[in-house]
Amino acid sequence: MRIKEHPILDIEDKKTISFSFNGRVLQGQEGEMVSAALFANGIQSFSIHKVEDAPQGIFCANGQCSQCTVIIDGQPRKSCVTPLQEGMEIKTLVHFPELPPGNEYHPSHPPKELECDVLVVGGGPSGITAALELSEQDFSVILVDDKERLGGKLVLQTHKFFGSVADCYAGTRGTEIGRILEEKVLNENNITVLTNSIVAGIYSDQKAGVYENQESYTLVSFRALIVASGARERSLLFAGNDLPGVYGAGAFQTLVNRDHVKSSRRVLIVGCGNVGLIAAYHALQAGIEVAGLVDAASEITGYKVHADKIKRLGVPLYLNHTIISAEGEGKVERATIAQVDKDWNPLLTTAKTFAVDTVLVAVGLNPADEFYETALESDFPVLKTGDANEIAEASSAMIGGKIIGRKMALLLGKEVFLPPEWQEKADILKSLPGETIERKHTLPEGDGHRPILHCYQEIPCNPCATVCPFNSIQLSGKTGTILDLPEFKGKCIGCGLCLLICPGLAITLVRRSQKEGLAEVTLPHEFRHQYKPGDRLELRDRDGLALGTGILKSARFNKKYRTSLLTVEVPEKIAPDVAGILVQKQEAAAPLAKPNYSYLPENAIVCRCERVSVGELLDFIKENQVTDLNQLKQTRAAMGACGGKTCTELLPRILQQAGVPKTEITAASLRPLAVEIPMQAIANQGGQKK
Repeated sequence: MRIKEHPILDIEDKKTISFSFNGRVLQGQEGEMVSAALFANGIQSFSIHKVEDAPQGIFCANGQCSQCTVIIDGQPRKSCVTPLQEGMEIKTLVHFPELPPGNEYHPSHPPKELECDVLVVGGGPSGITAALELSEQDFSVILVDDKERLGGKLVLQTHKFFGSVADCYAGTRGTEIGRILEEKVLNENNITVLTNSIVAGIYSDQKAGVYENQESYTLVSFRALIVASGARERSLLFAGNDLPGVYGAGAFQTLVNRDHVKSSRRVLIVGCGNVGLIAAYHALQAGIEVAGLVDAASEITGYKVHADKIKRLGVPLYLNHTIISAEGEGKVERATIAQVDKDWNPLLTTAKTFAVDTVLVAVGLNPADEFYETALESDFPVLKTGDANEIAEASSAMIGGKIIGRKMALLLGKEVFLPPEWQEKADILKSLPGETIERKHTLPEGDGHRPILHCYQEIPCNPCATVCPFNSIQLSGKTGTILDLPEFKGKCIGCGLCLLICPGLAITLVRRSQKEGLAEVTLPHEFRHQYKPGDRLELRDRDGLALGTGILKSARFNKKYRTSLLTVEVPEKIAPDVAGILVQKQEAAAPLAKPNYSYLPENAIVCRCERVSVGELLDFIKENQVTDLNQLKQTRAAMGACGGKTCTELLPRILQQAGVPKTEITAASLRPLAVEIPMQAIANQGGQKK
């Protein structure tokens, strides 16, 4: 099913083409990823594993794993990074692919060769700003990214960004920031951009192999290397974690916000960090129900304004809970959660089962920095930036990229100045949430307006303090940084600019009504709606608690911010507490009347590629008295097609679960990063590219 309308994104009409899947003729959009075309046709099972004939679906949708491999025109291809073409014959990969016939002779051609001062791997916010900084210092740069568009995850972010307006476009939607940065790069003469291209290897003679445009092999010679290749999503151990329908929150955002595919009917999200909270918001904007967010921690790790926004829209947060299973016939049909005790063990008597078709895993990221580690073994300048260096918000990554670009210029002998305030700003932008401060709100005297700032936690954010025409909203000055909470002091004419720019939708506008005992509250709203004056809207406070209803007085849409301002009439006594309106009805998040699950935690899959379970590993560890992670490779764990990217981090936990003290565990030798490239491409047998 496709998303036809979206409150933020413009849905473009694309050319419809035909392809076949297992002999059935289907329709797709030219150039979209094969995985998106399959999802749009209701297909989420891509392959059948040799172990137990288990179906497999996507996990990362970013080319990092091998979960989505299918047979395309006779060859195994990752469907999430393969563009759809007219007439493609696509089949389910059953166990192992067959070798295609090799009877035809194809002449080979030497690779095209390019050279530059600095090769930048990754066109996300940090890679772009590093490249721009180097270009400004007159260095030639080749920027390689595996996507069609530059911007990295910004391309998927429909929400407005936190941070500093001056330094990282705070108050602007991620999709727009990505467009701005891309445009800057494309206008730089010193920067050559290779999109739809993958760096396959970094070699000690200062060359890189690039699978250019997924057609040919190109060699890039460079003086120095910057690794800005981002991060990959972590996996999680629970029964049924390998079912089609269990995948990363980033993969979900790719399907919904880039591919415009309504990938799910109802989702359960594991993880209450910013990624999970934002995924819930994106789901609701796409018309997908959210059963809830689950986290074993006692507090959310993301921004409070994100969580508050989600709660008042009608999505429950289950803290001190964990997921214990996902179940269904060949795909996710239900998922069960339970509270945890002080030792993080699930209390099965508290279990709740939800009818969902998707479980989104949002439990953190691991830096994709293998090329950096490889390059350290060679004698040439190399630096890393963005999530490849440290997991943080994109706002921090932008400044971090500038810093790394300037540092690289210094390494290459350029006499440049690195302003110390850049690092200070980067440190502030990646700050964890600080103190939560309570504040009381009241109506203004007379008939004037007053903004109510439902912002209670110290986070790096200042858009509202930059947009008021009377400079009436200012940061408190407590820390002297953008971590300070905003305060209203002065004049308000009710223009609503602070409501429109606030990334957390945490500002409302209040004034007394001409009717005795009533007040008017203006609220920001980022959903498509059919509300009309006179409609009764269900109101919620900052914590998502019901406040009754209000009568809609007016609704106006701001094209610049793509946000509606809804003005409702409410009783005076609740006006300062109104923070939002209910979007998702209570029944959408209700669990089944009775829990329905089978709790078999040792069935959880650790290595997805080779389908090695927790139980198999525990038995092997105890039988062989294993303390060395490398020995676990005898079970085939970490020996699959993804190169151990997903499961290597999970293996130490299994050893500890088997009773091996953490101090006695011998670390695993990581497999060198390998990117799949057809031999035909390496030999350039499709003809010399010009």
